[in-house]
Amino acid sequence: MYGKYFDDMSVGDTFETGGITLTESAIVDFALTYDPQPFHIDKMAATESIFGDLIASGFQTLAFTFRLFRDTGVLTGTNLGGHGMDELRWLAPVYPGDTLHARVTVEKMTPSRSKPDRGVIRFRYLTYNQDDVEVLSVIMDHVVARRAG
Repeated sequence: MYGKYFDDMSVGDTFETGGITLTESAIVDFALTYDPQPFHIDKMAATESIFGDLIASGFQTLAFTFRLFRDTGVLTGTNLGGHGMDELRWLAPVYPGDTLHARVTVEKMTPSRSKPDRGVIRFRYLTYNQDDVEVLSVIMDHVVARRAG
C-alpha cells in the first residue's frame, strides 16, 4: 500500500490522526531511558514540581506525534526521510491518561532541482490532548517521492 506522493499533495492539505493515550508506565519507561528527570520518573518528586504530577517528556510527545502521523498512511512508501525540524515548542504538559491526536498541514512544497524523483514537503504538526489543548507544535521537512513519469 502506498501513501500520497509529492504530486498528490497541495499547500493547505490537512491530515487528522487517530489518538493515543499515554499511561503512567509508558511515561516512566520512556523517561528512564531517554529523559530521566524527576518530574518524568518519580511520582513523589513530580507532585512537588511545578506540574503537580508526572508528565511525559517532551521528546516522548514529539515521538508519539510523528508516530500518529505515520499511522495515517499518508506517507507510507513515499517518505524518503527528513531534512530536520524547526520551531519545536512544548506548549502544555502531557499527563498520564491524556489522549493525544495531531493535525498535520502542508505548509510548503519544493520540488528537487537536482533529483526529479523527489521533493521536500514542509509540514506543520500540531498536537492536542483530549480537551483540545495544544501541547506541541513543530515544523518538519520530509523528502517525499514523486510519481514516475
